Amino acid sequence: MHTTLWIITGLLAAVFCASGAAKLLQPKDKLVASSTGAALAGFSPGAIKVIGLLEVLAAFGLLLPGLVGVATSLVPVAAIGLVLLMVGAALTHARRHEAQPIIVNAALLASAAVVAYSRLGPYPLAA
Repeated sequence: MHTTLWIITGLLAAVFCASGAAKLLQPKDKLVASSTGAALAGFSPGAIKVIGLLEVLAAFGLLLPGLVGVATSLVPVAAIGLVLLMVGAALTHARRHEAQPIIVNAALLASAAVVAYSRLGPYPLAA
């Protein structure tokens, strides 16, 4: 299970690092024009940057503590943060009547919840 958790964690970190970096580096109009960014139309440019920053920080929070063995309690905290972000994303897509992105949000939410539960309970990282 330890290896499986690392794989899930790595995939989550990759997805959110890429997604967050895009939100941080691209202008709002370019994001909204993309196939995956239409839901961002209702957000201010500053809010989009904050969401992007939270995603990148969570990605690093999922990986770095476990890799260096310092502050490993941050891993489940980062995963819980991603669960909350995905709840917000799913609600945003639901308001816009977009079913397909909600499925992706649910899969990412479930993966982050598995990491949070596992690292808080049966498979903690040793500090």
